[in-house]
Amino acid sequence: MNMKKIGLKLLTKYRTVSVLVLILIIATCLSNSFLTFNNLLNIIRQVSIIAIIASGMTFVILTGGIDLSVGSIVAISGALSAYTLLNTNSVVLAIIVALIVGSICGAFNGIIITKGNLPPFIATLAVMTFVRGFVLVFTNGSPIAARMKAYNFIGKGYLFGIPFPIIILIVVFAIGFFILKYTAFGRSVFSIGGNREATRLSGINVKRVETLVYTISGLLAGLTGLILTARLGSAQPTAGKGYELDAIAAVILGGTSLSGGQGAIIPTVFGALILGVLDNILVLIDVNPFASDIVKGFVILLAVLADSKFKSVSSKLDE
Repeated sequence: MNMKKIGLKLLTKYRTVSVLVLILIIATCLSNSFLTFNNLLNIIRQVSIIAIIASGMTFVILTGGIDLSVGSIVAISGALSAYTLLNTNSVVLAIIVALIVGSICGAFNGIIITKGNLPPFIATLAVMTFVRGFVLVFTNGSPIAARMKAYNFIGKGYLFGIPFPIIILIVVFAIGFFILKYTAFGRSVFSIGGNREATRLSGINVKRVETLVYTISGLLAGLTGLILTARLGSAQPTAGKGYELDAIAAVILGGTSLSGGQGAIIPTVFGALILGVLDNILVLIDVNPFASDIVKGFVILLAVLADSKFKSVSSKLDE
């Protein structure tokens, strides 16, 4: 294999990193404030919120599914966690409530999809709407205070000089990587996305694996709700709006196929970083907030088109 083919193969394999590096270079040229320690740390801290949700979304999309309810689960988990803290003064109980509520919502998604034979898009859209409405009724449209030092540490504390949400992000992705790479459950996730019927015929309980996948997605959305509430010091009824779209975009930018069966969890981090850098640089160069979504959407479209082209080149190189 000549050097040109080797270069193309490496570029194709690490396409998400290549896109991120290109955006970093452009961002550095556009603003002198971008490449500073505090700004970069702020980007990673902001990205940790979406990246944790996106890690759960990676599991879902690998099976060929989709989860539109994660933003609403962020809101309900944060609201019930803050309510528990306010009424019991127990940080441990508030944490447990957030994680359990997220898991229950995720498991409910999995059950109605597998037992009710509903398309994931329709099922999770219905749950998204129902849960969002419940949050607004429960909170009466008002924030719930969540101010306690130990609790707020989860969202804005530092451990060994590193923001605690970033440490949580690293742990989540390490566990996710291990599950998908080295466990039978992880292999089943890929297998379902590749060929559902063949997976079923091989003896794997497809419905159980799918239910667990949506439970994981809900659990991590609940964890995100906890972090966000702890960081803001209150649970906002509108928290998590649009997070599902950012999470899906991060997964797709990371190279995971929407049809399932192909992808990995680590590149999802780089997909989330691409979105984070875009948001940050648009603020730094004072782009109209109403126009920033246009720019971000255009860049995401280009990245997905480039990803499709890279895959086509990769298949030709393998021939």
